[in-house]
Amino acid sequence: MTRENCLRVLAPMAGISDAEFCLKLIPYGFDMVTLGGYNADMETCRAGRLIIGRGRPEFDFDFNELPAVVAEEASKIKDRFDVRVSVNLRATEPEGIIEISRLDPVDVVEINAHCRQPEITRTGAGQAMLLEPEFLGDFTREVVRKAASEVSVKIRGNVPEADTVLISEILDQEGCSYIHLDAMKPGVDRADLELVSRVSGAVRRARIIGNNSIRDLRSARAMLDAGADGVSVARAALSGRLSFSLSKL
Repeated sequence: MTRENCLRVLAPMAGISDAEFCLKLIPYGFDMVTLGGYNADMETCRAGRLIIGRGRPEFDFDFNELPAVVAEEASKIKDRFDVRVSVNLRATEPEGIIEISRLDPVDVVEINAHCRQPEITRTGAGQAMLLEPEFLGDFTREVVRKAASEVSVKIRGNVPEADTVLISEILDQEGCSYIHLDAMKPGVDRADLELVSRVSGAVRRARIIGNNSIRDLRSARAMLDAGADGVSVARAALSGRLSFSLSKL
């Protein structure tokens, strides 16, 4: 994978990854942007309403209105830029994610096995899926089998009692196109590049999108050197702009 062919992804963030936000950042060199995360079924929407009560309005979507919301947001992006649109989705069942995959402007649906909000994890969605790798594998297989778009899975690294490398191998075997790895390491303010190397060495088909602490071109290049096929930027873009251009990778 040459750096010219690497993926440059805008990652989902807390409540601001809508079309307006994505449109501000695409000129910095992104070739895939992520909408969401959204709650895609009844259980995660119920959990979202609990989270809203403690001041997190980004969870205020009902799954019944979600297809219309996503179609509108994705179309705003496609009308302006030739980029791929991914949608990050929390769910306890595959059906809601599969439905979103069938929207014309959606290129990728991303299964959220990453969210650590306790209201979400208590439903069995988000990061809780990492503790049930067989369930996550079955879930991913069903989405891959029925989705009309490519499928990504976003996972969090170094979760206690979760084997990140084994989980990545399972996801790869189940046919997802991308493994979006948040290579976080508790207590360390940088990406766990050793974990990125181990995952990239274990995965045969899926492309690895490395996430965590991409603050500049140096950290982006380090992620690629560790074996990732692409990088995703999140917190460095919170202001709606970057101090560097990913097109220079």
